[in-house]
Amino acid sequence: MSQFTLITGGARSGKSTFAERLAAHAKRPVIYIATAQIWDGEMAIRVKKHQEQRPSSWRLIEEPLNIHDTLTHLKDEEGVILLDCVTLWLTNLLLAGEARYAEQSNPADPSASSDRQLSSYIYNYVEPEILAKVNEISQLAQEIKPKVIFVTNEVGQGIVPENLLARAYRDLAGRSNQILARQADSVYMVVAGYPIDLKPSGVKLLNSLFESEL
Repeated sequence: MSQFTLITGGARSGKSTFAERLAAHAKRPVIYIATAQIWDGEMAIRVKKHQEQRPSSWRLIEEPLNIHDTLTHLKDEEGVILLDCVTLWLTNLLLAGEARYAEQSNPADPSASSDRQLSSYIYNYVEPEILAKVNEISQLAQEIKPKVIFVTNEVGQGIVPENLLARAYRDLAGRSNQILARQADSVYMVVAGYPIDLKPSGVKLLNSLFESEL
C-alpha cells in the first residue's frame, strides 16, 4: 500500500520544488504525471521551465484528463508517482464540462446560453461528476503500490472572481483539496518555500472538536 502525500500552496510558493525534492529523496524511480495542456506561448514557457528543473531520468506521462486509469496502469510500479498538478487537471475537466454544455445547448434559443443555465449545469452536473473522480483517485492513491505525491493549489484566498467559470473553478478546487487532504497520509502547505506539516495538528484539533460535540 502506498504512502499518499498532498502538497498545496499558492502561486510560486515553492510547492513543486518541494514535491520534486521529496520524490527524489525516496531514492527510487520517479514517474512524473503532467496534467498541463499547452494552449499558448506563455504556457509553453512554463512547461519548458518545469521540464528543465526535473531530472532527465524521470519517466514522464502527459495525461490531462484520465488520471484514474493512469494510476491504475501504474498500480504495481516500484517507485514514486508525482502528479503536478491537481488544479490543472480540474481545469481540464471543468472546461470539458463547459464544452459539453455548449454542444447540448440550443444556439437558436438566446436564453440557452445564459449564465444562470450554465451555472446550474456546472453545479448540478459537472461539479458532482468531477468530485466523484477526485474521490476515486484519492482512494486509489492509497491503495496502489508506489508512493504517490499530488501537487495542488490554494486558489480561493483572494477576492471572489467576477467570472462565473472562475467562481465555479475556485469552489471546485477548494472542495477537491478537502477530499484529497482527508484521504492523504501527509499534507503539507508550502509558504515562501517552506513546507508546513498540516495533518498532525489538524487531525488533533478536529478530533478534539468532534469529541466535545458528543
